[in-house]
Amino acid sequence: MGRAARKYAVVLLSGGLDSATTLAIARDRGFACHALSFDYGQRHRFELQAAARVAKALGAVEHRIVKIDLSASGGFGKSALTDQIEVPKDRLPRKSEIRNPKSQIPITYVPARNTIFLSIALGYAEVVGAFDIFIGVNAIDYSGYPDCRPDFIEAFEKLANLATAAAALGRGRFTIHAPLLNMTKGQIIRTGLALGVDYSLTHSCYDPAPGGAACGRCDSCLLRLAGFADAEAKDPARYP
Repeated sequence: MGRAARKYAVVLLSGGLDSATTLAIARDRGFACHALSFDYGQRHRFELQAAARVAKALGAVEHRIVKIDLSASGGFGKSALTDQIEVPKDRLPRKSEIRNPKSQIPITYVPARNTIFLSIALGYAEVVGAFDIFIGVNAIDYSGYPDCRPDFIEAFEKLANLATAAAALGRGRFTIHAPLLNMTKGQIIRTGLALGVDYSLTHSCYDPAPGGAACGRCDSCLLRLAGFADAEAKDPARYP
């Protein structure tokens, strides 16, 4: 099949269960997927190995890892995911944090991370001729990040269609797909299982052990475990 006849998409792939499910959804919708991951100085770099496994298992036509440095050594930082700041443990985000992120932004928030990632994905999409970008953000079971809200996705899509030559020249209109936006973690997992996602390939933990085992206590682990319990499925991740 010729390239012009195919539907191409860029899919942000962290290696976690949300992004793996998003890639499976994009593939199920008929897209040939260019998976895009970021080595941004995160302390949980095991996710990049997971991303490579997931991209291969789900048939991405390409998997590219972009290296940027959002840590303190790169002049950014201010996050427990990139700096020597303690990762919160043994707490789940309160509903007030989810519904009103102004109440408290977790220390695991990486400044403007999704804006940066989507901007690079947008440039990549122009290069490969894709007008569809998929991101696995979620506004229900998440840790209170402001760049996971519907308003952010809508605003970035508007920006994408103002800021690119492809859109300005009428070659197409960019769409930012966030298929998990209004799903619970349990619904996400059930959807992924139905689409054949092997969650043993994924990595979610913010503070893994040196060998890669998940801590089972950070926000991401607790949300993951609760999601598998809700889906009545066994979490195949390695825990202590």
